[in-house]
Amino acid sequence: MAENSPTTVLSSLNQGLHQSLQDDPNVILLGEDILDPYGGSFKVTRGLSSKFPERVLTTPISEAGITGIAGGLALRGFHPVVEIMFGDFTTLIVDQVINHITKFDAMYHGQTSAPVVIRTPMGGRRGYGPTHSQTLEKLFLGVPGLRVLAPFHLQGDDPIGSPGKLLYDAVIQGSSPTLFVENKLQYPLKLLSGDDIKEYSITDRGALTQSGLPFYELHLKGAPAADITLASYGYMAKLALDALHQLAYQHEIFCELLVPTQLAPFELAPLLSSARRTGKLITIEEGTLSLGWGAEVLARASENLGAELKSARRIAAKETVVPAAPQLEAEVLPGVEDIIQQVREMV
Repeated sequence: MAENSPTTVLSSLNQGLHQSLQDDPNVILLGEDILDPYGGSFKVTRGLSSKFPERVLTTPISEAGITGIAGGLALRGFHPVVEIMFGDFTTLIVDQVINHITKFDAMYHGQTSAPVVIRTPMGGRRGYGPTHSQTLEKLFLGVPGLRVLAPFHLQGDDPIGSPGKLLYDAVIQGSSPTLFVENKLQYPLKLLSGDDIKEYSITDRGALTQSGLPFYELHLKGAPAADITLASYGYMAKLALDALHQLAYQHEIFCELLVPTQLAPFELAPLLSSARRTGKLITIEEGTLSLGWGAEVLARASENLGAELKSARRIAAKETVVPAAPQLEAEVLPGVEDIIQQVREMV
């Protein structure tokens, strides 16, 4: 493990990769411009090629080619990790993922599999424009045989932090192909610990899910029973937590925030338990509104809770391209004020 304790999501993910390479000689990291001194566009791979030069490999600009090679390496017993420089370019790996890598286990009756981990930064708010700012993980939800994971900015019990531990486990212990979604604005977030979370009660409800992966439930300590359940993930969970705080102190409306780290396959027992208590549920995501993560969560909540779910809404991006101009981008992507407004209207 790296010498310094991680303080941010970025450093936690970097240490998760560092420890993966250190602990397992079969881990191979592939991607564009990931070698030092550059260390990748968002520096998640910084320092790795210097320490593991034979297993950190820079590649041509061919996302489909990188992913296909990783699939072949996985079939031969390696644990490949692929970095796709921008999440927008996951559109170029669809054939390799959906028609090949995720099919091997079922096609060959469990005799072989390709547990490739594909990391990629999604999201906007950086002014990168329509083709470098999208949130596209919903395109991969529901693909048989594919896990979709998203870290939360919590220190947790592991020295490398919850984001790095989630990535480490996916690489070392994963038995199925995984898309690991990192939001660009998560990278500089400070890992929540100590005084940062002293006013919150944070419970990991992962034991209630089949995968056992972290599924966080957050609310203010000593607050009255929640009026409403918020459900979100990734960077939007950070904005939802900000909204939860403001709603409590400025409007005396109290919420519970449910944060899964596995987006697919869907495991919603903790979320459904909270929504049953409050009777109200809002899903919050950065992707576009129609046919997204939130739509599926609300459909399943309705199927499971029936009349117990009295009210439900979705908060998501407008269905248009993401502009480069900051003011226009802010109008398209959901923010804290959008969450506060929707909660106040519902309550």
